[in-house]
Amino acid sequence: MSAASTPIRVGLVGIGNWAMHGHIRVLSLLPEYQISAIYSQRQESARAVAAELGIPHVAESLEDLVNHPQVDLVIVLTTAPQHEHAVRAAISAKKDVYCEWPLTTRTSTSEELTLLAKAAGVRHIVGLQRRHAPHNRYLQDLLQQGYVGKVRSVRIHVSMNYFQALRPNALRWTVPVENFSSVIAIYAGHFLDMLFTATGWPVNVTGLVASQFDKVTIQETNEVFDTTAPDQMVLVGQLEDGALVSVHIEGGKRNGSGVRMEITGHEGDLRITNTSAFGAVGDDYVIEGAHGDNLPMQVLPIPDNYLRLPQSDLPSAVLELAELYYVHAQDVAEGTHAAATFDDAVRMHKLLDAALASSQTGQRERLAG
Repeated sequence: MSAASTPIRVGLVGIGNWAMHGHIRVLSLLPEYQISAIYSQRQESARAVAAELGIPHVAESLEDLVNHPQVDLVIVLTTAPQHEHAVRAAISAKKDVYCEWPLTTRTSTSEELTLLAKAAGVRHIVGLQRRHAPHNRYLQDLLQQGYVGKVRSVRIHVSMNYFQALRPNALRWTVPVENFSSVIAIYAGHFLDMLFTATGWPVNVTGLVASQFDKVTIQETNEVFDTTAPDQMVLVGQLEDGALVSVHIEGGKRNGSGVRMEITGHEGDLRITNTSAFGAVGDDYVIEGAHGDNLPMQVLPIPDNYLRLPQSDLPSAVLELAELYYVHAQDVAEGTHAAATFDDAVRMHKLLDAALASSQTGQRERLAG
């Protein structure tokens, strides 16, 4: 895709760690975008970032940013409890809007924002970027081309060292359960969306959700908080075509964390692994497969035609984000709708709601298609 003659002009809401580590680096990499304005409640920080990066406008309020004539796309990068206010403002200003996952802290609110965005006729994008990554597009094609034949079972295990009982102040907002910002809310959302985009979605699930770190200490201040936010989830279910699904998401794993997916079919097997759930430079997914019977798994290199971003030395997690921005720019240029949307966010909300409900009742939960 060639760069558009007129770049998409972006207004940033929030300048936290992920904004600086991820979004700003991606927007600087892709020629289809131009950061034209920034807003933060921390005005001094906003002015410092704008001066450092040459961002021409520092908005004095959220309303100023969303109504700025040189902002085409509002990017909401605040914490989950703050998302709703900024997304509503962008929609009211009839601006296209990107929001990080989780979209909001409640399914009903996310549904309402989705309806408002559609009524306003604006594009709505949610930060479920891993579905667009090269390894996942290649995996989806392998499955559709029949590499494993009819799928019999799907397994995924995702774990990470952080979200332990001792957390940095930067993760303070993940402690209250009402913030819907636990390791389950964030990482299950990202990785189950990635997996099910490739394999198809479950039609029923049975879940078990646990909070094993019932007290969290903030590293810098030694403050101790009680919490019921879950840090582990086990989920089993069934895909529409009858394949069985097994999921395990866990935070606070001391050693050997990462991502492992396995897909078993009538004619073969696939295994997808990464040593990190939040990849640094070189933390790339490896796809292995065997088509036939009793064969060793062989690495299946991702073909070059799945690689479409400009050359860079960005970490793999940041490159996954760049894929989502790439797809959105392509959507705008070609009038398509391939990027992950608020509808996808609502679907994930409902899946996680079903897992929690099942954990509380012990009953299997059915999911709408």
